[in-house]
Amino acid sequence: MCGIVGYIGPRDATPIILGGLKRLEYRGYDSAGIAVLQNGDIAVRREAGKLSQLTDAVQKSPISGKIGIGHTRWATHGAPNQQNAHPHLGHTGKVVVVHNGIVENFLELRDELSAEGVDFKSETDSETIVHLVEHYIASGLNLIEAARATFEHLKGANVIVVMSADEPDKIVTARIGNAGGVVIGFGEGEMFAASDIPAILEHTREVVFLESHQMAVITRSGADFQTLNGTKLEISPQTIAWDPVSAEKGEYRHFMEKEIHEQVRALTDTLAGRVDFDEGRIRLPQLNLDEALAKRINKIYITACGTAAYAGMVGKYLIESVARIPVEIDIASEFRYRDPIVDENTVVLAISQSGETADTLAAMEEGRSKGAILWSIVNAIGSQAMRIADGSISMQTGPEIGVASTKAFTAPIVDLYMLAILLADLRGTIDPVKRRQMVADLRFVPDLVGQTLEREADIEKIAHALKDIKGCLYLGRGINMPIAYEGALKLKEISYIHAEGYPAGEMKHGPIALIDEEMPVICLAPKDPWHEKMISQIQQAKARGGPVVAVATDGDELVADMADHVLWIPETPWMLSPVITVIPLQVLAYHIASLRGLDVDQPRNLAKSVTVE
Repeated sequence: MCGIVGYIGPRDATPIILGGLKRLEYRGYDSAGIAVLQNGDIAVRREAGKLSQLTDAVQKSPISGKIGIGHTRWATHGAPNQQNAHPHLGHTGKVVVVHNGIVENFLELRDELSAEGVDFKSETDSETIVHLVEHYIASGLNLIEAARATFEHLKGANVIVVMSADEPDKIVTARIGNAGGVVIGFGEGEMFAASDIPAILEHTREVVFLESHQMAVITRSGADFQTLNGTKLEISPQTIAWDPVSAEKGEYRHFMEKEIHEQVRALTDTLAGRVDFDEGRIRLPQLNLDEALAKRINKIYITACGTAAYAGMVGKYLIESVARIPVEIDIASEFRYRDPIVDENTVVLAISQSGETADTLAAMEEGRSKGAILWSIVNAIGSQAMRIADGSISMQTGPEIGVASTKAFTAPIVDLYMLAILLADLRGTIDPVKRRQMVADLRFVPDLVGQTLEREADIEKIAHALKDIKGCLYLGRGINMPIAYEGALKLKEISYIHAEGYPAGEMKHGPIALIDEEMPVICLAPKDPWHEKMISQIQQAKARGGPVVAVATDGDELVADMADHVLWIPETPWMLSPVITVIPLQVLAYHIASLRGLDVDQPRNLAKSVTVE
């Protein structure tokens, strides 16, 4: 949930940047920092903890200047301490960088830079960026050229802002992939950059949103826009209403659309402080899980409602496959009424976006009364499901306003993936090579989501073809079976089209009777261990005349030849594939509902938090 604010103009940058960061506190963070060009030198203040601690540090040791950048950080690489906080200075002290996202190839870049004599001061992937910029400046390039050369070296979804003491008239920023937004604000003789509208709305309503693979060079008088390969772009500012609700939506029509696109950042944030890519290990300190407890656990009940329950179904596959602990999925509203077999060696794991869902809390109380260990995966910090649990995992996705959950579905899947690895490591059911590979795979997830979202225009075309359907069948197998349930739920809750999710192998045990030329069948057929079985299901649907929409891995010509429409996704490690396969289904449901003219954010009869039984 990292926040970025930049300023260049006639005023003192420090209070503007600190004020902007204050307005981004809702995103969550564990450290903060600011860099300002002061009397020709870059002055930096960084502190672990809350923004108030940074403000205190600035008051004790003031800095001021007409150009600066600031940052609030969730730790992804390295502990949340002052050393790892942003901004990061290069070894010359002339270049400074702030960064959101994950540099997937930072280990290779760090090794190359270290071989050239670069001394790294932090454990972060972000520090490689500033050293790369300095490397290219030393070769004779100016700041813009050096920044562009650096951006070309980075893999993954990233947002970067950089400035240099030697070129004090500009700030360079770029959006690579979909690691959150970049908004450029236009003032009178001053300019702003931020990761979200609220940070700068006090100062300007005239803004430009950078698209993926675009960069901007910001001066006091305006901004030059270009692609990462240097092609000039003509982009005119748009006016944002002062209405705070409209401002929160930014460039998007609906909160749901914004939250779908926020998943790149949300997934980066849910990894924050929990993944040690160097050691290939997972740390979930708030779970209060140690080796003795891990080995004591003989069963896990995952209890949740709706979308959260489908995330739990994915978790069942992960935990049983990796940690070898039996897992049952219990709809929370049923759990306490069936007298479940629970004892002190049983974990009751509740999943809830709000942490206030009445049925989920009741299920937790049922577990408590029987002596179970209580865990929760919750988005709302300080909610009851977090308070009453023995240990918890915060989703760290930021507020989710749209009633139909999106980022609070993919984040707990990643959290459950991390939990499976940690349990397996503590129980000795995973070898070090596999553990390191599973941890390394997490680096790629935000960018894979970003790559999938870049295909939205193709998905919208399919939505036009399906917007008038009366019903739809979703089929999936294995770890993607729950995604069939979730895809169907998304369609029916916001478009009011009847949809059913089914295990694909069950199709011929009843649902096949529904298939005809008016019943589309959406088949989840990525390249995973169940791929061949899904091919068979597609053939059976086609044989009954059903139009087939397939979710398939890039380059799968077999599926392409059979399906009427294909929702393409990039190749993904199969244990993480549900995080990616659900994205096109979210986007498809959103566009169908939008095309039907419906209230996407507040569908009829539904509430964001169900606090009654």
